[in-house]
Amino acid sequence: MLTFNDAVGDVTVKVTVLSYEQGIKAQTTADQEFSTDGYEWAALEIKTCIAKGTGGTTRYPWILAYEDGARVEPSSVTYGDFPKPEYPYEATVKAGDCVRGKTVFAVPGNQRPERVLYTPEALPEGAEWAVPKA
Repeated sequence: MLTFNDAVGDVTVKVTVLSYEQGIKAQTTADQEFSTDGYEWAALEIKTCIAKGTGGTTRYPWILAYEDGARVEPSSVTYGDFPKPEYPYEATVKAGDCVRGKTVFAVPGNQRPERVLYTPEALPEGAEWAVPKA
């Protein structure tokens, strides 16, 4: 578990990457969905809490970064058999409240990302976490 704390204007946020899991089984494979060869589903479990103010959160500033420079954004598709709970597409979070869930990515099955990048527009520096070796 890795945590990032920051204050943006009047909002204080705590963002935590709880886990990363690759090789998720679903009725539709990543290769079937995207006409790829050798891709599989992976899930990143995230928790965002607002300590002060009101802020928005979404799954789209999350990116998986690979050693070779490749970057993978979250999948825009969801299936009923994806891991639950799902992290929301968009949510407003008030002080004292949290949002937690899993975001799914279609990733190369023969590689593991080295970092998770959090790149919301409100945080020019962003944040990053190392992905533990399998």
